[in-house]
Amino acid sequence: MGEPIMRVQAGLTARDLTLLSWLADHGVLTTDQIAAALFPSLNFAQRRLRALMSKQLVDRFRPQRPDGGSYPYHWVLAQLGSDVMASQRGEPTPRRDQARLRRWHLTSRANLPHLLVVNDFFTQLAARARTHPGAELERWWSAARCQQMTAFTGDDTRSGHRADGTALAYRLKVRPDGHGIFTDHGVSTAFFLEYDTGTESLNRLVDKVDGYRDLARVTGRLWPVLFWLPGPARERHLHDALSQAGTGYPTATAVHGRGGRAPATATDLGHPAGPVWWLHQHTGPALTLAELSVAITDRIRDAA
Repeated sequence: MGEPIMRVQAGLTARDLTLLSWLADHGVLTTDQIAAALFPSLNFAQRRLRALMSKQLVDRFRPQRPDGGSYPYHWVLAQLGSDVMASQRGEPTPRRDQARLRRWHLTSRANLPHLLVVNDFFTQLAARARTHPGAELERWWSAARCQQMTAFTGDDTRSGHRADGTALAYRLKVRPDGHGIFTDHGVSTAFFLEYDTGTESLNRLVDKVDGYRDLARVTGRLWPVLFWLPGPARERHLHDALSQAGTGYPTATAVHGRGGRAPATATDLGHPAGPVWWLHQHTGPALTLAELSVAITDRIRDAA
């Protein structure tokens, strides 16, 4: 397998490798998400995706709509794409049927719409970074990576290490839908994402905040948890519940308004990088994602 991998790698661009890496980590992306995040136009993206498919690096499928018709193409890694990513990362060669099994898992999973909306959140941030100088999506971690025992205690930006320098193992008590770091003109916000469909009780959402507080005790990092909510009423009620619980952990909310539908385009609703975030107990206007870290730092300083 070494020669085919080396041969196909020679024709891959940095953008191709970014896309393959995203598909390896996050499973599935739509054509619109890929185009917005990585390409100057939809036509350009479609041409490149077809070229990558012809090289057997990626594959695609189209879920059927309940009311007839089908959704846009959804893209996943093909077997050679999995092999290339394993080679790039110095990982063992995948099983020969890994891509087929993974595609089957993704196409049959009941929460595929949930995964797509979470991925839409991050690809919107990547799209903002692509089109706005000074903006950058520095980190995009999947829910699975967040569950790794040393995910938040094992690199040089954390404090969770033993005296011998080895990383502390810590299992999260919550399951964030993702973790990211977004920077805009030198101001960075590291955050956890909780995408909410409105099906869980408000008490359950408030209880999740305690899990992030426990992680902060280990790492010494007060990274806000972002609740991406289905409507303004849900948002108001969550802030009321947070006030009643007396939680002081940095928590911000914004409304996605999708109500469980398939991901909308990046322009029809408030952009997650923009001034859409209501920081709990913050008296000023809605904040941009980058501004959240400044507001949280100011609050800590004022309380000291």
